[in-house]
Amino acid sequence: MPKVSIGLRGWRFDESAVFTDDGEFRPLDELDDDTRRRLVRLTYLQGKPCDACYLIHGEADKKRCNQAETVYGEPMEEVLLCSAHEPEFLYWFREADGADLTGSETFRDRFHEWFAAGGRAPEEYAGVDHVDTDPTGLPDPPDPAELNRRLNENYEGERKRIDLRTGEVTTVDEDDGDGVDLELGREYPTG
Repeated sequence: MPKVSIGLRGWRFDESAVFTDDGEFRPLDELDDDTRRRLVRLTYLQGKPCDACYLIHGEADKKRCNQAETVYGEPMEEVLLCSAHEPEFLYWFREADGADLTGSETFRDRFHEWFAAGGRAPEEYAGVDHVDTDPTGLPDPPDPAELNRRLNENYEGERKRIDLRTGEVTTVDEDDGDGVDLELGREYPTG
C-alpha cells in the first residue's frame, strides 16, 4: 500500500488508511489513534517556522525564519525543518547520536540544545534527496474549523473537542457550556 506525506514531508501515512476511494480524507473516527493524532497535529504544524531558523532568529525576528517543510520525531516532540537546515538535523541524528533519542520525551530538546550550542553538519554533508512525485496532487490537511465540523457532524447532545497540540479527542456535554471546541484564535507555542 502506497505511503504519502501530507502537508509536510516526514510523517508518512498509508494512503488507503487516510483517504477514501474518491481521494477525500476519511472521517476522523475511522482513523486509528496514531494516524488521527498525527493528522490533527499536522493541522497545527502547517505554516510554522523551521526550528533551526527560530533558534537563530528568535521571536523578535521570526519573520526571517523559513517555513517548515519537513517534520521528524513523534507528535509533541517533533522537529520542524526547512530544506536549508534539514542536513543539520540529519547529521545530528545519524552522526551525533540523535538516533538514540528516537521516541524519547527529550528528542526535540536535545536537537535544539545541540544546534543552539553551534552543532552543525560539515559543509559537504549530504542530506536527503526527496522525490516528490506529485506534491500538489494530495490535499492539505483539513483546517481546524473543518476538523471540528467533521468530528461533530453526526453527534446529538454532545460535541467532541480536539486538542490541536496533542491530537487528543474528548467528549463535552452540550450543556457544559465550558468554551469553544477549538481555540482557533489562540497562538500555541512552537517548541
